[in-house]
Amino acid sequence: MSFSIAHFLAERRDGAVHRREDLLDFARLAGSKELPDYQISAWLMAAYLNPLSLEETVGLTLGMAESGERLDLAGLPKPWVDKHSTGGVGDKTTLVLLPLLAACGLTMVKMSGRGLGITGGTIDKLASIPGFRTDLSSQEMIEQASRIGLALTGQTPALAPADGVLYGLRDVTQTVASIPLIVSSILSKKIAGGAEVIGLDVKCGSGAFMPTAEAAEELATWLSKVGKACGLSLHVTITDMDQPLGQAAGNLIEVREAFRVLSRQALSPNEKRFENLCIELATETLEAVGQHDAKAVVEKALDEGKALEKALEWTTGQGATTSPLDLSVAEPRQTITANQSGYAQQVSALRVGEAVLEMGGGRKKKTDVIDLTVGVETLVQVGDKIDAGQALFHLHGNADQCAAAAAVLQDAVTVVQTPVEPRPLILKRL
Repeated sequence: MSFSIAHFLAERRDGAVHRREDLLDFARLAGSKELPDYQISAWLMAAYLNPLSLEETVGLTLGMAESGERLDLAGLPKPWVDKHSTGGVGDKTTLVLLPLLAACGLTMVKMSGRGLGITGGTIDKLASIPGFRTDLSSQEMIEQASRIGLALTGQTPALAPADGVLYGLRDVTQTVASIPLIVSSILSKKIAGGAEVIGLDVKCGSGAFMPTAEAAEELATWLSKVGKACGLSLHVTITDMDQPLGQAAGNLIEVREAFRVLSRQALSPNEKRFENLCIELATETLEAVGQHDAKAVVEKALDEGKALEKALEWTTGQGATTSPLDLSVAEPRQTITANQSGYAQQVSALRVGEAVLEMGGGRKKKTDVIDLTVGVETLVQVGDKIDAGQALFHLHGNADQCAAAAAVLQDAVTVVQTPVEPRPLILKRL
């Protein structure tokens, strides 16, 4: 039976079950751009309303992975490791974890994506480094990983091209928050990337695709089951995204914050919280590959400057003409202050993400061009004692951009009169 896109669309619309062969054909045709965007978009909406089963998700994942090349890492030092975060506001962990783990002796080869909705994308952040290339060929990735133990690229026509097509359309068709689509997108890139061990960070909270603990655990469980069915070895951690991660949310300012952590500079409490998460996730990954005294190894790589050295080697190797340490961030144009004293009960990651989006720091539609220089700095976290008049947010942007962000952030911090416990970083490990 030959593949019919009309029949395939009708099946999804009516909640019928797709054959594995049809899912493979759909992914192949989407990846080769033989299907128009409007038909793929129609299927995405139907798949959002009538979600794929676990078995169908396995088929779509394998089809997307097989829609292009697979990296052959044979000959590179083992272990071969990849990581992925489901994304959140201020989530710049890739910028720290990749060089940190490479400095600990792992081979890190990763394909990253653009931002979706209010969550920033690693590729967008790295684009704020002048000259940094996010379009490495498969051969260039292998060569660089062989030389420095680390390589990263954006979506390419060669690796899982079907995911590149679906990924861009999900953002503009309001079909991002579908567990089967999220799972197939994440895992298809991991299969195509050739890694043996994969660490997955599932974000949970107002600034994540999974806003509740139940939703985050469901996604984590799906990732584990589909990953196992696809032959992957992975570990999953559910982490907090109810408040922004770290202090910076934007693109350029997040790169600067990541390199502050790698440099072991004096950090604010919010930056320290981000650093702690990076250390925890790096430790878990080293433990997963059998490293003894994993946390001590991670701390040593940071303390002795090996992680920073690896990060600078990485950015230079991918064409950066300016060191991330020399990137200048504009002084904040506007500061938002507290109206009353008390304790921070909530610091909404959702509101901060929306504020960055309103400033032009993210995409509302597929063709939007991001302003890489704008951003929001969050200066408090849940549990902090707040004084009236205290600075809550710094806004980086022009007058109009700051005004748009300020309107969104007016209710971002909830202040109560009784003490509040800080939010935990790690919510659950699977």
